[in-house]
Amino acid sequence: MSLVDVSSVSAVLFILGVVFLLLIFGLLSFGILRMFQQRFKAGWISFGGAIVSFIVFMLILNKWFL
Repeated sequence: MSLVDVSSVSAVLFILGVVFLLLIFGLLSFGILRMFQQRFKAGWISFGGAIVSFIVFMLILNKWFL
């Protein structure tokens, strides 16, 4: 194994990545929880929110960081 140099990652990109990862995976886990509780409509809305959040994250990355 070797060390990874992350000094070229800006603080804004790091914070943006952390916020969107928490949002996307939080919505996914909430959707799974709602499906187990037999609340299918709320579960599918949470899954849809996770997909929309992922698309917005990719658009922001493509516009400002690539």
